[in-house]
Amino acid sequence: MRRTIIFFTLLLSLHFGFSQTLNHLSLDKKGNELLLGEINRNGLSKNSFNNWFSKNYDDYLVNKKIVKLLKSPLKDYKIKVFLGTWCGDSKREVSRFYKVLDAASFPENRLKVIAVNRTADAYKQSPNHEEKGLNIHRVPTFIFYKDGKEVNRIVESPKETLERDILKIVSNKAYTSNYRVVNYIDDELNSKTIDHLKLKEQVLVSKLAELVKGSRELNTYGYSLLNSKQTEKALYVFDLNTKIFPYKYNTYDSLGEAYFVTKNYTEALKNYYKVLSIKPDDEHAVEMIEKIKLEMK
Repeated sequence: MRRTIIFFTLLLSLHFGFSQTLNHLSLDKKGNELLLGEINRNGLSKNSFNNWFSKNYDDYLVNKKIVKLLKSPLKDYKIKVFLGTWCGDSKREVSRFYKVLDAASFPENRLKVIAVNRTADAYKQSPNHEEKGLNIHRVPTFIFYKDGKEVNRIVESPKETLERDILKIVSNKAYTSNYRVVNYIDDELNSKTIDHLKLKEQVLVSKLAELVKGSRELNTYGYSLLNSKQTEKALYVFDLNTKIFPYKYNTYDSLGEAYFVTKNYTEALKNYYKVLSIKPDDEHAVEMIEKIKLEMK
């Protein structure tokens, strides 16, 4: 009987996975503490995390007038937060976010917080992949849901302040989060085929060039796709970025890396040579070219 119970318990743990462990404490390669998976305030208030959580929480001065306005409509929402306990923006904004929610008397049972990783093979991902399909390319990301549907989100940092941004969202006022180009491309990739998007690429490049913050905006998004095994989409995004920023060596470096990961060594070589044409002393490109040549033997 005891063996049966143990076996059944093991099956349950395999079925439900990592999500059963709240505030799971892990260590990175350098021995630094980090949280992974679903967490709550209790997890952020312990160990090394409390050093920054409590300080940033206590130091933040909440705009009580704005909170008074958002308090009532906010109760109709559920919120999902993705953060990295290793990320400076997350440390600052999530601590402040908790303080704003406290001032608004927002019930914590309507808040779900997910801590993601930063390793190369799990970049911006949680162990149970709660981020899947949610376009989590920057952290922190605060997603506001009403009646089970996403209404809007705050990405990385507020446009004005957390209180003012939240008020716009819950008041149904016009609000666009940071990295609007990523949001646009993600919507396009989810609603159209890549072949269709390539047909209007010239128009798209011209349009996005006016809106994009810099080459890192789509680069980061591309890596989130690549590391979540959405390789075709990742290659499209990296290639699009080279067309928006044709004189930026890092765009070709990223495209070259994506081709290397997918074992398309000919295209990978082409892009790393392009890096050297822009930046002749780039050591990483030289190393990758030698590495690719060895793979091609």
